[in-house]
Amino acid sequence: MSDPVYDLHCHSTCSDGRLSPTDLVNRAAQKGVTHLALTDHDTVMGVDEARIAAQASNLNLITGVEISVTWENKPLHMIGLNFDTSHSSISQLMNSQDLLRQERSQRIAHKLEKKGVKEPLAAALANANGGMISRPHFAQCLIDQGYAKDFESAFRGYLGAGKPAYVATQWVSMETAIENLTAAGGVAVIAHPRRYRLSHSWMRRLLEEFKAMGGVGVEVITGGGNQGDRDSMSLLAERYQLLGSVGSDFHTAENSWVELGRLKPLPASVEPIWSCFTA
Repeated sequence: MSDPVYDLHCHSTCSDGRLSPTDLVNRAAQKGVTHLALTDHDTVMGVDEARIAAQASNLNLITGVEISVTWENKPLHMIGLNFDTSHSSISQLMNSQDLLRQERSQRIAHKLEKKGVKEPLAAALANANGGMISRPHFAQCLIDQGYAKDFESAFRGYLGAGKPAYVATQWVSMETAIENLTAAGGVAVIAHPRRYRLSHSWMRRLLEEFKAMGGVGVEVITGGGNQGDRDSMSLLAERYQLLGSVGSDFHTAENSWVELGRLKPLPASVEPIWSCFTA
């Protein structure tokens, strides 16, 4: 029997991914993934559909979500894993995040309208197709109307930090998000820690406070990460006694360099996050 293959970070059309939960699960199974977590941004609306598809594909689905949090006035992402989606603490957390995202979307749309973009909110809603509105949905609007040639230029010219349509949002605090996940029986993991470009001292502070708040793990292996990132995060996971997670952060098959299940194994020195999962 071959070793299990984990991918604990990916997205569907319920947030900013391009595949439906069903198609995402089927692709993961085709790519050899045995244990998958669907981690859409601030929503668990795709989990039930994914669970049905996983049963049909004989794939183990782990409950997941990617939560936008604020720590020290810095926006970060945190992965919640293996929790009860029906728990009241999760419902409260998702509802509050949904309201924040709606407010942000309206403010982004207003800024884009000032730049001449036609009905950006309606376009983003259509691009989201019933899922959670994210900046990539506005990026697609900019591409469709000729304001940007691709997603990178849309963020570089309009949606990125400091750009004309950027909206700074005070998300839920990291401590509150951890408390809610823990109450629902789940564990909290810091997503793609090297993407925040924190100095070594700020990274140490983040991990120390995250652990003190009840955080359990950190993504050591991430899609698109390099060997230096993996080595440094392995050492930090060991130093702060955090469990290691692996996740591709898959959004679309169009990005061939970020694929489901195409991940380096965790170093033997790092205890895996799934070691604390209960059936």
